[in-house]
Amino acid sequence: MSETPVALEPQLSVQSLSQPEPERGLQPLPLFQLPLPTQDPNQLQQQSQLQPELQQQQLLESNLEHQANPVWIKHQRLLLFLLGFFLFTAILGLIFYMQHNLDTDSSHNAGGPRDNAAIQVMPCVSPACQWASSHLSTSTDPFTQPCDYFSSTCGSDRLSPESRGRQRGQGIPGHPQNQKEKRQRDRRRLTQDNILSRKTVLLQYLRKILEANDSSDSSAVQKTKEFYHSCLDTKSIETAGAEPFLALIQKLGGWPVSGQWNKTDFNSTLGLLMRDYATFPFFNLYVGKDPNETAHGMTKRYIQIDQPDLLIPIEWNSNTQKSEAKTETLRPFLKLCQRYLALLGSPQSRSMIHVGMFISLSSELAVAASPLHYRLLKGQLHQRMTIKELQKQAPAINWLGCLQTTFHPLSVSEDDYVLLHNLPYIIQMSNIVNKWLNKHELSTSGPLHTYMVLNLLHTLMPAMDTRFSETANNFSLALGNAAEEVPRWKDCVLETERGFDSVLTHLLSERTAHGEAEQVIQNIFASFKSQLHELKWTDRKSFRLVAEKVYSLIPRLWTAEEISGEDELDLLFSEVTVRTNNFFSNYIQLLSLWQKRRTKLLTAQKEVTDILSVTPLLLGNELLFPMGMFIPPIFHPTYPKAMNYGAAGFLIAKDIFHLLIPEIYSHSETVHAVGQCVWTHYINMTEKGGGGGVPWLSAKQQQEVWVQYSALQVSLQAYHQSLSQDPSDTSLSGLSHTRLLLTSFSQVNCDADPYHHSMPVKPSFLIAVICAKSNLCPISLQCSIKPQENSSQTC
Repeated sequence: MSETPVALEPQLSVQSLSQPEPERGLQPLPLFQLPLPTQDPNQLQQQSQLQPELQQQQLLESNLEHQANPVWIKHQRLLLFLLGFFLFTAILGLIFYMQHNLDTDSSHNAGGPRDNAAIQVMPCVSPACQWASSHLSTSTDPFTQPCDYFSSTCGSDRLSPESRGRQRGQGIPGHPQNQKEKRQRDRRRLTQDNILSRKTVLLQYLRKILEANDSSDSSAVQKTKEFYHSCLDTKSIETAGAEPFLALIQKLGGWPVSGQWNKTDFNSTLGLLMRDYATFPFFNLYVGKDPNETAHGMTKRYIQIDQPDLLIPIEWNSNTQKSEAKTETLRPFLKLCQRYLALLGSPQSRSMIHVGMFISLSSELAVAASPLHYRLLKGQLHQRMTIKELQKQAPAINWLGCLQTTFHPLSVSEDDYVLLHNLPYIIQMSNIVNKWLNKHELSTSGPLHTYMVLNLLHTLMPAMDTRFSETANNFSLALGNAAEEVPRWKDCVLETERGFDSVLTHLLSERTAHGEAEQVIQNIFASFKSQLHELKWTDRKSFRLVAEKVYSLIPRLWTAEEISGEDELDLLFSEVTVRTNNFFSNYIQLLSLWQKRRTKLLTAQKEVTDILSVTPLLLGNELLFPMGMFIPPIFHPTYPKAMNYGAAGFLIAKDIFHLLIPEIYSHSETVHAVGQCVWTHYINMTEKGGGGGVPWLSAKQQQEVWVQYSALQVSLQAYHQSLSQDPSDTSLSGLSHTRLLLTSFSQVNCDADPYHHSMPVKPSFLIAVICAKSNLCPISLQCSIKPQENSSQTC
């Protein structure tokens, strides 16, 4: 029999923070617009005692002056005295009013009463705040929007009231209902076009760093920026054409397609491609941990061997349990290969036979590959064996020689363990390679060598002229896959990170406000823990397991520890030569750096910082928050704290909920109740109190609504906690603190995270729910929620 749901130690909720907030902005009101000061009994008593004394003094002075001065002088002094008395009374009332106002404000922002404390309301005038203020002035203000602003969604529209079946008049061209839906779709599309994911925001910030001119840059930083700028120099890349790649082919011993090939050794060429050009034609290599050991706290990393990313399109046949090349794609794939060879100067008469062999070899390898879900089912992932054992299983590859070449200068022996992710493929691949090597009639055709060269072409294509990338895009279109157009700057930032990640990590760390970020992390995590106590858990065991997990964690900023300073970076990149107008040469050096990065990872004792990470990482008992979460416009040390907690604080809280309690729906009744409560408010507003057949949310959607609603509560509570530690805060655009927090939250709520499509309503709608159910909001929304009669839902 299940236990009765228990509410465990409620700590703090929006209701407990909902004391009236008197602030309405930072701009001072003219004196005649000030509200009348509130008088308390003590003050009235003091004034009543003071008035007789003043009157007695006035009478005495009047009698004395009456004896010595003319009448007009007596009247003048009397008027001056009365004027001074009234001014004194007005100033006294004003001082009382201001003191009362600030005390109330301090009590509200701290989440409870506080004596003799006042918030210092000062406008933020830093350059970052000036930009943010300008951005807010052109952005949507949730406090001045009509109802249809809150009824729109960021993701799927399938649960919007308009999509619940065809109604009368729908489907008729020009019908008003259709016009309204069209306007809403256009507005949603515009909103989505302006949405920037957190990863894109980080890439834009790195771009700004790379494009900044600073004469004091170290040697490593200068090389990093020069590499980035050579990537942007598309004119030089187009001018070079295919010549750089053709020169590289000659350096590798030529190839049979051109008729000039010195029959290089297969395994020697393979090892060279893996070490210097990060190209893996027949199998993939990477470095990682064994999850079986990680579960026991071990952090050793191994060389991992997986099936390759085949160039030929394949599909899984569930009947035969085998992969096969798609028949309908063979003709487009044939044209693709012919076009590549034509761009490399090979006449069609000579290239046809080489293309045929390339497709045949690719098809044979495709049959041996299998999708991830099948390999998981068969237990083929992370199979451990020594290199010596692997050599016996797949003898066509010189495993020890290739791995020693690839991971030079590290020592690799045949007794070292590696992890296999598809041993049946590796065995079959070895048989295929051995068969093609021993075909004497093909000894001068070199199909395996041509196969490796075309894989190298695919690796180097980002550094080649657009004819090659356009050919690849046309092939994707022929397969029905629309290629996403990525801005050149974004590609260049990503390429720069592949080789110069340690430099970018250093530059980002220099610009990160570590102290301010740590404070936000700690306050958000503390509020998150208190939020757990507010849940009605189905049983104490579930709560105990979650609580033990949460309270054992140490949250902190994920900073770089492997690089000590610029001198060490300069030494690390001392052998790298970056040429201003030769991106192809620079790109080859990048591939070599990329492989050296993997080699270093093999012996690293600690988790290497991922500069492109924008979500928390759980590592042992540490909850790590990457520096990419604390960058403008989401976070800045000079922003008002309210703005930082509304944006970065909310995102941190949401990520913590997803990371630490991903499957809480079945363990708490609160998730269902809050999710359905918010949804009911949404339906009441969009339906305007009418209509039936309201769809219920799925468990996944209810949980996401609860997560985001709870994350907003956590960010509010954490902000108030920060004010109890330090009551000073600035503001922006004359907005009150709470309004600034909620407005900042509304700017980033559509951040295209992995859970974006599980959210049935626009997260900004949560502002309307909180404002309807508390006194937190400094002003009333233009669109206010009006619950149904007899509704006592508090969400």
